[in-house]
Amino acid sequence: MIRLQSITRTFHMGDQTVYALNDINLQIDSGEYVSIMGPSGSGKSTLLNIIGLLDQPNGGRYELDGRPVTDLTEIEQARIRREKIGFVFQSFHLVPRLTAAENIELPLILGGIPAEQRQARVQAALQAFELLQRAQHRPAELSGGQRQRVAIARATIMQPSVILADEPTGNLDHQIGAEVMVLLENLHHAGTTLIIVTHDRELGARAHRQIGMRDGKILTDQHS
Repeated sequence: MIRLQSITRTFHMGDQTVYALNDINLQIDSGEYVSIMGPSGSGKSTLLNIIGLLDQPNGGRYELDGRPVTDLTEIEQARIRREKIGFVFQSFHLVPRLTAAENIELPLILGGIPAEQRQARVQAALQAFELLQRAQHRPAELSGGQRQRVAIARATIMQPSVILADEPTGNLDHQIGAEVMVLLENLHHAGTTLIIVTHDRELGARAHRQIGMRDGKILTDQHS
């Protein structure tokens, strides 16, 4: 479960203080499918980054599975990210010099998983995401849809309880984007908490719960 209490994130521009997030109170239960929507500058990506422990709030309290995490050390936060959170980004964030299989394997290496187990899990992921024929290709040799499938496979290879997706279809055409959403939603159906940031209202409406943001605040929070 994710619980944010009075979360604030500010930035300084000259002598002005800009609120990227302003007194955010939010609870997301395990297994939910949530979209966070709003225009550019509304704070939705900042909120996702704080949930994913990629950014730190200036004030407030964040609990993940009942444990306060805002005051943990960087090493402790990195361990939680590795074990519990998977990230899917609009721009894929694949390592260009690594093959598809090596990109997928990377979190397992960082997590200290033995080589024999790594190979079995990577092969299973390549098959599950229909990437067996592209396993030895580098990102530049893959289509946008294939790159995003590699990114999702990498995000889920450690079997995280939460998937955070920031505009996951932003660089894809409509058909390929729909296929990527089905992959993510299948993970949700298997029990994973899925949180998607998007400015696309059609995409956001697919979620069972829609959160609307503007100017660093949550304006709406409704279930479909």
